[in-house]
Amino acid sequence: MTRAGNLLLGLGLLLLAACSDTWNDPYPGSAADANVVYSAFAERPKHLDPARSYSSNEVEFTGQIYEPPLQYHFLKRPYELIPLTADAVPRPRYQDGRGRPLADDAPAAQIAQSVYEIRIRPGIRYQPHPAFARDAAGRYRYHALAAGFVAEKRQIADFEHTGTRELVAADYVYQIKRLAHPGLSSPIFGLMSEHIVGLQALGETLQKAAQTGHGTRLDLRAFSLEGAEVVDRYTYRIRIKGKYPQFIYWLAMPFFAPIPWEAEVFYAQPGMADRNFTLDWQPVGTGPFYLAENDPNRRMVLKKNPNFHGETYPDAGSEADRAAGLLADAGRALPLIDGAVFSLEKETIPYWSKFLQGYYDSSGISSDSFDQAVTFSAGGDPQLTDSMRAQHIRLVTTVATSLWYVGFNMLDPVVGGLGEDRRKLRQALSIAFDYDEYISIFLNGRGIPAQGPIPPGMFGHVEGVKGINPHVYEVHEGRIQRRPIEAARSLLAEAGYPDGRNAKTGEPLVLYFDTMASGPDAKARLDWMKKQLDKLNVQLVVRGTDYNRFQDKIRKGNAQLFEWGWNADYPDPENFFFLLYGPHKKVGTGGENAANYDNPEFNRLFERMKDMDNGPQRQQVIDQMQEIVRRDAPWIFAYYPKSFGLVHGWVTNVKPNLMANNTLKYRRIDPPRRAQRRIEWNRPVLWPIGAGALVLVAVIAPAVIAWRRHEKKVA
Repeated sequence: MTRAGNLLLGLGLLLLAACSDTWNDPYPGSAADANVVYSAFAERPKHLDPARSYSSNEVEFTGQIYEPPLQYHFLKRPYELIPLTADAVPRPRYQDGRGRPLADDAPAAQIAQSVYEIRIRPGIRYQPHPAFARDAAGRYRYHALAAGFVAEKRQIADFEHTGTRELVAADYVYQIKRLAHPGLSSPIFGLMSEHIVGLQALGETLQKAAQTGHGTRLDLRAFSLEGAEVVDRYTYRIRIKGKYPQFIYWLAMPFFAPIPWEAEVFYAQPGMADRNFTLDWQPVGTGPFYLAENDPNRRMVLKKNPNFHGETYPDAGSEADRAAGLLADAGRALPLIDGAVFSLEKETIPYWSKFLQGYYDSSGISSDSFDQAVTFSAGGDPQLTDSMRAQHIRLVTTVATSLWYVGFNMLDPVVGGLGEDRRKLRQALSIAFDYDEYISIFLNGRGIPAQGPIPPGMFGHVEGVKGINPHVYEVHEGRIQRRPIEAARSLLAEAGYPDGRNAKTGEPLVLYFDTMASGPDAKARLDWMKKQLDKLNVQLVVRGTDYNRFQDKIRKGNAQLFEWGWNADYPDPENFFFLLYGPHKKVGTGGENAANYDNPEFNRLFERMKDMDNGPQRQQVIDQMQEIVRRDAPWIFAYYPKSFGLVHGWVTNVKPNLMANNTLKYRRIDPPRRAQRRIEWNRPVLWPIGAGALVLVAVIAPAVIAWRRHEKKVA
């Protein structure tokens, strides 16, 4: 065979071999059938210490590693607390000022303390970690290290020995004390010191101790805390000032997860922080996963905790959950995956491309890719495009436990006050601001019009016709629709502004809207707002400002109209209604009531509602509160945001849970199916190379043949 023939044969074999392989795999060396989730992160988590972490990109990791005593049921809505490490959801016992027990229905004014007693299930063990390693004599191997020992270590896995021990109640008490540690600056210390008995005093004591030379190496076991005490090996007690029913929700957050004292002693040694050996970098928990690799410039890896105590997939859910296959794994041992790999992706475009190639299991939808992924039916319902369905991608949507609103400054002489004319003015403006249209234009349908302060998924929210705001919406032939603009014009006239002019002076009604928004996108939204009031012949003047100036205006009550939002800290209506509670007015108290709304009847009902247990009586009070704020309209209830996400067909058990942060353990993957799809979607396109090579051979071959003939002729 000639050299040209050999070249063609070799090229053909190369192309055949490459056709069954993928050249763009971002996980070289990883098994194609690995039972792991592949995801990404855009920014390195700053804090993984549960006393300090309070960001969504951090809880994505801490929620899988640490275990507070309670968690949210994965499937049930409204959100429901269930035990995690505790053997039951604790119910508070009430005491008066002398420590005498009170009845469960005792008036809040009589309650001096609420006592929560939490019992932990025996047999739960920590992940393997060198902080627990002991030698043959029972001494800790790594609690008194020589100065140069740590310098040789690059990662926790470099420590030869590991150990574990059982979780005990003292570990939970230890963590509560850590909230007061001056060296940690916990973001919830201020709030919790208002509720946990003695926490403020402990913080002051620790501050003094730190100033006397102890530094950050305070042994918290030597300090007592009246509001958190160990009862026995598996039981601890928390004392809360007065009645604070919402405290129970904090027991499902990593802030109240256990920390073993051994971990702090281990990490406090000289040289540890220099090697990033800290709780902020290397957590120690009892959860289903542990952080096996932390390289924030490349990737972070979670692996299944070999010491995990065990848990089963829930067997309770709705018929919709059953129809969606979300109960198919009921009773199976958790976690259903062996781990997760999170790769650094700073830009949305490469993330999106890798998702379409099958290298990420799920994805959000950015504005750049929205039209490629989602279309809308004639009825306005979102649905996947043909290209997405062809790849067996599923659309997952959920309404966030959040609210956006336009606030009226109730201290303002034009739009404020509780007089009937001012109410009608605000109601007219509420009708005119067509947020159904706004959602369609600016949010790609990713939201639903708000009917009041309480978002869906929370106790107190009422769906359907019974839950509408009757001052803005009406029911026509069984359909909910916004009241016509004629109704807004009529209300405006009754308020003293017929056709947008003051009935007494004839001057046009001019309103002022303060905003931090800027840029081309903001201009389009602000122009839209002006057009809404043009329908009433009302003028809107936009006053743009920076964040600090805006905050100052709100704090001093110098704004007239403004836009704001709120994300739920916990799934309780109190977390939204308190934004309208009179004593929390921004002006004068610095509270979160930015509208400075102060209705005595609403305040009275709020004080009653916040201390009630969920049930028919509480719902009745909530309904009354909803009617008051809908009538008074201190806010234009804009919309509840709706999140859109995509998952591949090999991913199951996906149901957004906006309160839970430990849902990775429920995820199930079909690795063989994923591996096959990756091959199908990423076959190298080599025919252009082959065609070019053939052309090259065709050009070179005659010259080679002529040269060989010339050589033979010379010979």
